[in-house]
Amino acid sequence: MPVPLIQQVRVGAYVLRQKLRGNARYPLVLMLEPLFRCNLACAGCGKIDYPDPILNRRMSVQDCLDAAEECGAPIVSIPGGEPLLHKEIVEIVNGLVARKKFVYLCTNALLMEKRLDRFTPSPYLTFSVHLDGDREHHDRAVSQEGVFDRAVSAIRAARQRGFRVTINCTLFDYADPKNVAEFLSFACDELDVEGVTVAPGYAYERAPVQEHFMTRTRTKDFFRALFRLGSGRKWRFNQSSLYLDFLAGNQQYRCTPWGNPTRNIFGWQRPCYLLSEGYAPTFKALMEETDWDSYGTGNYEKCANCMVHCGYEPTAVIDTVAHPLKALKIALRGVDTEKPMVADIPLENQRPAEFVFEALTAQLKEAEAGPQKRSDAA
Repeated sequence: MPVPLIQQVRVGAYVLRQKLRGNARYPLVLMLEPLFRCNLACAGCGKIDYPDPILNRRMSVQDCLDAAEECGAPIVSIPGGEPLLHKEIVEIVNGLVARKKFVYLCTNALLMEKRLDRFTPSPYLTFSVHLDGDREHHDRAVSQEGVFDRAVSAIRAARQRGFRVTINCTLFDYADPKNVAEFLSFACDELDVEGVTVAPGYAYERAPVQEHFMTRTRTKDFFRALFRLGSGRKWRFNQSSLYLDFLAGNQQYRCTPWGNPTRNIFGWQRPCYLLSEGYAPTFKALMEETDWDSYGTGNYEKCANCMVHCGYEPTAVIDTVAHPLKALKIALRGVDTEKPMVADIPLENQRPAEFVFEALTAQLKEAEAGPQKRSDAA
């Protein structure tokens, strides 16, 4: 079973409570970015393109715990940057676990093995290791040789010590389905990870390399080819069956950007983890003042090719709760890779992209220089 029963039950109960309360918009996963600094410079990353004064900022432990309480989501994912660079990451994780939040500590694993002693195995803590495929593919994706081997060593060490471990696998257009299939078997059979999260890379406008992001058509064709190769193999995915069905072109889903709200050193990021178009001072302001209908595939040019789990997994989870038999059927029989794909969302009426990074960075630097509370912790 990819996800422990306790997590499935608690997350399912949370979703049902939201429905019974009549909440149309609610968070499922808090994306908590305590820093932007990273010890890699991946070609497909758009998260580290800030000046050094901003990259040196850190959220305090209290700011992180307050954000989790304010948001209320049952799951907290801690990406970055590289969160293991934060000197107080153990205190942040322990504080969230004490509040019974399911924590996914997302790491490139370069520091993971030598820092395992600082953490305690728990059903509430999972190391989510970034691995984009086999050695050749991953080291190319992160623009550095040797990273795959260090990550694999860290995963083996963590599993031996009883930690929950998953793999976060982002795929680009040069990925080969056969190689990815072999990698999934390696991850599940030899590394014995709990599950693998797969998704096409999002085309960050500030990513150094732009030509390798998948289109939606390419994504669907790729995952159909991959799932055909998975017949008879017992791959474990850390995702819902309906999200996998969506990747294969069998579901027409709208993005649920408020499902994975992001809190980082600047505040609550609008509208989601992947787009940065301004900040709200509170979670309440983010939810109530963001023009959600302005985003998503079909609404905004920047979202045209996005099929990433942070926007569409919440949609799939909500659909799973509403139609459990449909989800169960796919989970038992596998994703259909032969039937005609459903029609995609038309793009004719999407608004053009607005390029706001420079202006936003200037505003943030100006605010940084002002008399505001600073929350550096490391």
